[in-house]
Amino acid sequence: MSAVTLRFQAPYAVEPLTGALRAHCVAGLERHDDGVHTRVVPLPSGPVVVSVSWTDDGVVVDSDVPVAGSAVLEVIVRRWLDLDADHTAVEAAFGSDELLAPLVAARPGLRVLGSVDGFETAVLTVLGQQVSLGAARTFGGRFVSAFGAPVQGDFLAFPDPDVVAAQSTEGIQKAVGLTTARARTVHTLATAAANGLDLSWNADPVQFRRELLALKGIGPWTADYLTVRILGDRDAFVPDDLVLKRALGVSTAKEAAALSERWRPWRAYALFHLWTKEAFL
Repeated sequence: MSAVTLRFQAPYAVEPLTGALRAHCVAGLERHDDGVHTRVVPLPSGPVVVSVSWTDDGVVVDSDVPVAGSAVLEVIVRRWLDLDADHTAVEAAFGSDELLAPLVAARPGLRVLGSVDGFETAVLTVLGQQVSLGAARTFGGRFVSAFGAPVQGDFLAFPDPDVVAAQSTEGIQKAVGLTTARARTVHTLATAAANGLDLSWNADPVQFRRELLALKGIGPWTADYLTVRILGDRDAFVPDDLVLKRALGVSTAKEAAALSERWRPWRAYALFHLWTKEAFL
């Protein structure tokens, strides 16, 4: 394998980011060992196994990607791990905020976790709706085991939308252990993606949200979350998230959204600071 270092502007809060990667790690698709995260990354030329690890001022990327694909891989990794964050501006904006200032001081350089593939992130998010992280990982592992394709060693590539769309709802349900409604949502999402639903990072934001919400089984929480993770919208927010509401001490999405207005245009970073606060309590 060959290695390249992608630089970022220090500091970088590594522990929360690697903690999130560990918490969502899907067996077969990815693995996390002692601060090294290895996973399958889809490229135009086909899926590849990539390992990332952190130094003081960069992320070391190990892969067998040929030179022709290295530029694409760099873009994916930089977006996935938020290597181009303007955290100086973010932290200046939050520096006088009563709630966020202590969180910024505790974890300077906190990043927003992105996505290596929109369809993968969307399906795994649906699989994780209204269940624990442990159950979500189990469902994700079963899904990849049932429908993924071998890549290298014991790694499996996440299935393409047309592969999933070709399955029956009943087949998805039995393979993964889902409810009928959840399996139907996964199948509906895959069919839409196979037929042109744009789940790429540069999708039109308005159309992205509208088309997601038109799919049965996908509501505002999922659309908001995917806007943060897939589109990388740094002002996106997930006001109806239970953990977020607990962190804010409110009971409704309306209250959470109202509080978030003062954090524009960096609400996604506020969201991750608040999520991280709850995770590290």
